[in-house]
Amino acid sequence: MNRPESDSKDLYAIADLAREFGISTRAIRFYESKGLLSPERLGATRIFRRRDRARLILILRGKRLGFSLRDISDYLSLYDADRTQQVHLLAEKVDERIALLERQRQDLETTLGELREIKKLADQRLAQQAG
Repeated sequence: MNRPESDSKDLYAIADLAREFGISTRAIRFYESKGLLSPERLGATRIFRRRDRARLILILRGKRLGFSLRDISDYLSLYDADRTQQVHLLAEKVDERIALLERQRQDLETTLGELREIKKLADQRLAQQAG
């Protein structure tokens, strides 16, 4: 590409991003197909800019935190728009995610308690049968 040196530092190939973030090029193409990324094209080659890289960071962070692609898409759609609205949406989605994880933690604690009780009873029965 015949671009000034400063511009070329802000350009990324799909393989570069995949390698940097430890994901497949297929995953990046999937995010593109969902409208989460919109690289430029030079023929058949995808050219990602710094903005695409920043969006990919947000996508991967959102996925790691358990947000749906729909939630991530809603958030990214506000990325260049109203920052106040974006922050409100983020706070709302984070509150929802925390509430879900808290419910799951309670369910997990209940399940663990039940399993420990079953294990205790099983161990007692085995001890009675052996003794």
